[in-house]
Amino acid sequence: MDRAQIVHENFLSRVANRDFPEGARPVGGLSHADAVSLYRSQVLSRALDRTSRAMQKAGQGFYTIGSSGHEGMAAVAHALRPTDIAFLHYRDAAFQIARAEQVPGQQIAWDMLLSFACSKEDPTSGGRHKVLGSKALMIPPQTSTIASHLPKAVGAAYALGAARRHDPEHRVLPEDGIAMCSFGDASANHSTAQGAINTAGWTSVQSTPLPLLFVCEDNGIGISVKTPKGWIEASMAHRPGIKYFQANGLNIYETYAVAQEAAHYVRTRRKPAFLHLRTVRLYGHAGADVPTTYLSKAEVEADEANDPLLHSVRLLDQAGALAPDEALKIYQDSCARTDRVAVEAATRPHLSTAQDVIASLIPPKRVCKPTNGPSADARAKAFGGDMRAMADPQPMSRLINWALTDLMLEHGEIVCMGEDVGRKGGVYGVTQKLQQRFGQDRVIDTLLDEQSILGLAIGMGHNGFVPIPEIQFLAYLHNAEDQIRGEAATLPFFSNGQFTNPMVLRIAGLGYQKGFGGHFHNDNSLAVLRDIPGVIIACPSTGEDAAQILRECVRLAREEQRVVVFLEPIALYPMRDLNVAQDGGWMTTYPSPDRRIALGEVGVHGDGSDLAIVTYGNGHYLSRQALPELQAAGVNARIVDLRWLAPLPSKALLEATKDCKHILIVDECRRTGSQSEGLMTLFREERAQTRVARVVAEDCFIATGPAYAAPLPSKDGIVAAALTLTGVWK
Repeated sequence: MDRAQIVHENFLSRVANRDFPEGARPVGGLSHADAVSLYRSQVLSRALDRTSRAMQKAGQGFYTIGSSGHEGMAAVAHALRPTDIAFLHYRDAAFQIARAEQVPGQQIAWDMLLSFACSKEDPTSGGRHKVLGSKALMIPPQTSTIASHLPKAVGAAYALGAARRHDPEHRVLPEDGIAMCSFGDASANHSTAQGAINTAGWTSVQSTPLPLLFVCEDNGIGISVKTPKGWIEASMAHRPGIKYFQANGLNIYETYAVAQEAAHYVRTRRKPAFLHLRTVRLYGHAGADVPTTYLSKAEVEADEANDPLLHSVRLLDQAGALAPDEALKIYQDSCARTDRVAVEAATRPHLSTAQDVIASLIPPKRVCKPTNGPSADARAKAFGGDMRAMADPQPMSRLINWALTDLMLEHGEIVCMGEDVGRKGGVYGVTQKLQQRFGQDRVIDTLLDEQSILGLAIGMGHNGFVPIPEIQFLAYLHNAEDQIRGEAATLPFFSNGQFTNPMVLRIAGLGYQKGFGGHFHNDNSLAVLRDIPGVIIACPSTGEDAAQILRECVRLAREEQRVVVFLEPIALYPMRDLNVAQDGGWMTTYPSPDRRIALGEVGVHGDGSDLAIVTYGNGHYLSRQALPELQAAGVNARIVDLRWLAPLPSKALLEATKDCKHILIVDECRRTGSQSEGLMTLFREERAQTRVARVVAEDCFIATGPAYAAPLPSKDGIVAAALTLTGVWK
């Protein structure tokens, strides 16, 4: 039989017969009214589980993970405030329902049934996914099943403390708020969870405020794999900097009392705590999963006998708050009501077009206070002796540093964070002096964990900051790319634009570093970033452009709430010369702080119509080196600098190349999965009569030593390809 039906019938018969599981008696702390309210939330969660399964069988609902067995989370919600931001485990329907009881005007059952039906009227995701979440309840929606929401919870908790010291313009969370995140015992083993918990402890022992409550819902199994008995307590009870609490999640009185104690500790001490909550899992993992295929019938029935609703009825009876017959009626009425409402929810309209689905990818713009730029006095104080050097040409790394300085002077909500960005000033000195200028609160030296760096940025974005995290090398992003793909970029999409986490992610990358680090420090693949919907990727090639593009990236994050990647070509950081030693041909002067390059605006060097070389980054530098030889061979060329790699600036590219007979794409990324593939497609579709070719890197990693540039495009390779394409070489 269907285990859900068995659990349902067991509840009906056991309550009717007063056949309750044994357990501790109710403790103080909950009024009768509050205890009954929590029971109603638990029952509604169970009824919605039953209804969602019926909707799925009838083809009116879709993939579902139930919350049955985890209804004790209603008591955790009651111990918190509805303004405490909560990043929820996917089994926490009872938490959301109980929180809705704290906020007037909520129609939580209707809202959740619309989500089950994937109706476009679903107030959370607009029909894009069945997710827990609510703007009114301060629950950002997410689809994480591997605890990837824990790093951003750490970030949100940090942002609560940071906002007390530097209040951002668009602060969302209250000064005395806390952050809460919940997850399962199996997810606690994931490297993402371990990293977040470690980061919380690492931060706490340094006495940095971090008001965060971890809640581990321990049902003893992850899909079909059991958690070793005692594992969570043994591995979490003695973490430095994190206070451990434990409660029986089957007992709403005990759960409330312990959760209230833990929340009070976090709120008053501004330190993280870990609440270990014992639960059971009913019905199996998800959808049509049958637990008896991997658990013995006795094990399954033992969990069913410990149904938390049975415990709640017993406890309410023992406390004198609610008689079993009344509890049974509440259950029956709730089941009947959700079934009735589900019939109507199933008729509500769905998303029907691609444009409907895409609509929430780009978050809404927000109104920002106008700024006039930093004052002359503020700039003089911050830059000091650097002011005298601004009239002289400088390498890219220095101009990025100055641009960051001006931006941080102008916008107090900007916070930089990353490995070695503070006292050291970054591996290449790009952030040098920033911590001296703005302090440790705004230039944060993080621990060496990319997931935590990005989680910190995402969480701070939740509270009105404009984070500028740094990933030290492009290859290091792969340790944490899901924080962008699965968390940052999806938040507006799954919240219908109600929640955002803007940021400008600085990444040092690409190739051509002489003899240093091999593929770990010379990574020329952007494929993992290019295919993430909604993410903007910028890549400058000159220092002057870098400063102006960075300003636009910050504007996009601050005003348009976008997730932006600012890719900095490492090999061009110190570049001074172009054609011969000491010619200074690649250095530029610092553009005034009011100048920026708009999204989608390309750069054009030269006006030749024989050939357009479309490129970016190091490819621009090499193409400029190739120009004299092309001109000597009679090829009049222009160079079109992409600047914006995603979305491709298609309109500007077509305009910049419209009168050119040939187009050569120079892409330092690999032949497979590079920008060149999209560019070839664009020109083939829009310029079918124009001859197009490409020069790209080989599908290979980069070596250390003399062969560092062997798989990459070169000046000579560009010249040869250009002369062949234009017919000068036969």
